[in-house]
Amino acid sequence: MEQLDVLIVGAGAAGLFCAGSALRQGRRVAVLDHARDPGEKIRISGGGRCNFTNLATAPDRFLSGNPRFAASALARCTPEDFVGLVDRAGIAWHEKTQGQLFCDGKATQITRMLLDRMKGADLRMQTTLNGIRHDGTGFVADTSSGPIRAARLIVATGGKSIPKMGATGIAYDIAEQFGLRLVEPRAGLVPLTFAEQELVLCRPLAGVSVEAEIRHGGARFRDALLFTHRGLSGPVILQISSFWRPGETLLIDLAPDRDVAGDLKATRSGAGGATLASALGRILPDRLAAAICDQAGLTQARLADQSNARLEAVGARVNRWQVRLVGTEGYRTAEVTVGGVDTRDLDARTMQARKVPGLYFIGECVDVTGWLGGYNFQWAWASADAAGRAG
Repeated sequence: MEQLDVLIVGAGAAGLFCAGSALRQGRRVAVLDHARDPGEKIRISGGGRCNFTNLATAPDRFLSGNPRFAASALARCTPEDFVGLVDRAGIAWHEKTQGQLFCDGKATQITRMLLDRMKGADLRMQTTLNGIRHDGTGFVADTSSGPIRAARLIVATGGKSIPKMGATGIAYDIAEQFGLRLVEPRAGLVPLTFAEQELVLCRPLAGVSVEAEIRHGGARFRDALLFTHRGLSGPVILQISSFWRPGETLLIDLAPDRDVAGDLKATRSGAGGATLASALGRILPDRLAAAICDQAGLTQARLADQSNARLEAVGARVNRWQVRLVGTEGYRTAEVTVGGVDTRDLDARTMQARKVPGLYFIGECVDVTGWLGGYNFQWAWASADAAGRAG
């Protein structure tokens, strides 16, 4: 039977990076994956440019049952450390906004950098994992290319997001097999959907985008919001989706920094025959302004004829829109999976299972989920490095 020091299951961002870190400890390493090509999520990320990290990375940018769990790994593998690797690889990059770093060229440059960093490890694509057991001296993986025994097994298979790229829940199956707890996985960084009755407003607005601020619980985000045929999307919706649960109400300000009711009152006296919709269209996209007036039964109403109470109601609809969505578009379009292997069962410094020596979980399959904007890649690098370097 083939003998290894480290067997890594999953050839995504975390698995590839982990292999490079483990090699630097002088270990015999193999990475296996059922997919055809490594790093597929890297390839499609950031519109094909890969938002590979965020300079604002800090533990408070991550969701987890234990908010401090990620701190140790993130402190020992920082965005600046990864940027150093990118620079040494000669990959040009730029900061887009809010600390988000992207490649100037194709995202596949990052994958090539990771593959170069793990030269010396055995990469086995299109290899199926049929089962894993512990035989008392190590882990035995039953694979489509034959059995492999390894002293350490590192699970880097990700979550359930984007199943068309081969995502599965195998990490959760392995965790449960060895007695680890799970935080219920669910789709994160995902568009939200309306109930059928709400789509009467939504569908005519498909494609309309506006800057918005959203609050839910203790979370607050400001970014672009996009109306779709099914509900709401855009960066600000993706951000809040990780905090939101079906049926809960979101508070949305469609015109941040504007007192819409106050602005309409201020222009009312000189409005002449202008309609309320046209006045509101100076603050919001025309289609959105028209839809709000239509919903209020004020499609052709003149601004000059509106009472303070009526304008206050319109202003509240814009600045304090309370909207109840019913679901998400699911794992099909989700960028990440929220939840996963419970951090209570993992060592924060090494990512090793507390009760199963030699078993590690890294990356997206762990109950650590970053905000939109490169944070999840930084968690992949940091958790992978922690496990790869573990003594």
